[in-house]
Amino acid sequence: MSNKFLRTISATVLVSLATLLFLSAATAQELKSTVNSEIGINKAASSSQQRVTRLAQQTTDLLAEYRAVVRETDSLKIYNDNLEKVVMDQRAEVVSINQQLSGLEATNRGIVPLMLEMIDTLQKIVENDMPFRLAERRARVVRLRDMMDQADVTASEKYRRVMEAYQGELEYGRTTEAYSETLPSTGQTVDFLRVGRTLLVYQSSDQLTTGWFNPTSRQYEDLPGRYRLEVKEGLAIARNEKAPDLVMLPVPGAETAK
Repeated sequence: MSNKFLRTISATVLVSLATLLFLSAATAQELKSTVNSEIGINKAASSSQQRVTRLAQQTTDLLAEYRAVVRETDSLKIYNDNLEKVVMDQRAEVVSINQQLSGLEATNRGIVPLMLEMIDTLQKIVENDMPFRLAERRARVVRLRDMMDQADVTASEKYRRVMEAYQGELEYGRTTEAYSETLPSTGQTVDFLRVGRTLLVYQSSDQLTTGWFNPTSRQYEDLPGRYRLEVKEGLAIARNEKAPDLVMLPVPGAETAK
């Protein structure tokens, strides 16, 4: 071969190698660019996924908050409805109480004069009755009068006490008792025997004085000696010192009692 031919081949080879090197460099550059693009896409996808995750979590949180608000709203609505019913019931109760107070005031205006009249009547009963336990019964009437002026005692309580006093007076008519007290006519302490509201006799502890309250003259008078043992027996029976027995006592007749 000639030198010229060899040079031609060499030049061709060099051109081919140069072309290959150029193509390899271009391909490498393109591959690098592609890789960089892929990396950018992956980064963008990762960032988007993070934003989606955050948005999803925020959506979940907002949904939970919304449901909590709905539940609270429902609870408040139920509470408000119940509270409204309670308030309406309380208003009705206030109206009822006011009506009752109005009626009570009217009742008080009628009952107070009645109670005062009952106390006056009770005082007359005490003064015109047999004078047994007179100081005690008079004191009870005074307490009732004082009570009527006390603002801290309700009208119902006043009425109860007045009726209680009347009940006590009624009990005197069904009972018998023996008690010691000063004889008003002499100041001597004697034993009194009360038989209901019918008879009041007395006897000194030495049995030298025996007498009775005469409902006709309304005076304390001595009794004949024949009543000494009878009154003594009656006192013993009233004190439960002896069994009940028949005793002869000076019971006033119907005309005398008038």
